[in-house]
Amino acid sequence: MTVDYEVTYILRPNLEETEVEERANVIAESLKADGGEVQNVEKLGKKRLAYEIADLREGFYVVMSFRAEAHAAKELERHLGLDDDVIRALLIKLDKRALAAAAAGPPPAPVAPNTPYAH
Repeated sequence: MTVDYEVTYILRPNLEETEVEERANVIAESLKADGGEVQNVEKLGKKRLAYEIADLREGFYVVMSFRAEAHAAKELERHLGLDDDVIRALLIKLDKRALAAAAAGPPPAPVAPNTPYAH
C-alpha cells in the first residue's frame, strides 16, 4: 500500500549550488529506484540552523514530498543516514484526514449561553 510521506533534510553548507542540486537528484532517484513516486522537491536554500550540529551553524534545506511503500521510505531514511553530506533528516508520514482538517481551519469557538448580569 502506497502512503504519502514528506522528508526534510539538511545538506552541508560547504556544498556548491550545483552539488546541492546533484545530491537532491541522487536522493530522489534512489527513492524512485525503490518504487517510490516523487511528487515535489523544494530546495529552500541555505539557512541558519536552530542549534549547532557537528560544529555547523547553517545548512541547505531540502523538502521532498513522495508516495511510496513503507519499505521504500525506510530505505530512503537509511540512505539519508549513511550520506555524509546529509547532516540531519526528518521523515514523516502524512495523514490525509489531519491535512484536510488543518486546511479547513480551527473549529468555531463555543458560544457561552446568555446569562443575566447580577449586581
